[in-house]
Amino acid sequence: MELSMIAAVGQNNELGYRNRLIWHLPKDLEFFKQMTLNKKIVMGRYTFFSLPTILPDREHIIISTNNILNDNIKVYHSIEDFIKEYEQTDEEIFIIGGASIYKEFIKLCDNIYLTEIQKEAVNADTYFPEFDKDDYTKEILDNAVEKDIEYKHVLYKRRKNER
Repeated sequence: MELSMIAAVGQNNELGYRNRLIWHLPKDLEFFKQMTLNKKIVMGRYTFFSLPTILPDREHIIISTNNILNDNIKVYHSIEDFIKEYEQTDEEIFIIGGASIYKEFIKLCDNIYLTEIQKEAVNADTYFPEFDKDDYTKEILDNAVEKDIEYKHVLYKRRKNER
């Protein structure tokens, strides 16, 4: 299994406020869609319930100790159960949040796709976890400006000997 993480963060690693995204950048949402389309996406319960709907053409996997009844998702009660189920697959699986799920998975991820927004959030109560960027090669995929907000899509690819 190839584990990838995807998130949009402000200058101080801000992710969200009151279980909502801080940044509403349509081109960045298109990047998220492009990267996760036809893939499995893993999230926590709060992230799942914050989605406007089931995201089309993606398999939703929820990590939660709670039971969630929805025919369109798979629920695992621990990260270990999820890993046991998928560790032999060759497919890329995306971790999409929230903060506690990112924190649990960050040491396991091969790739981190970050939209690095060149602005501080006015309000934030959720942050992306710190990670040692020296353990990764950094590739800037593109630069953009949207709604007077500069940002770049960056791929941090784990060096093979760092896991």
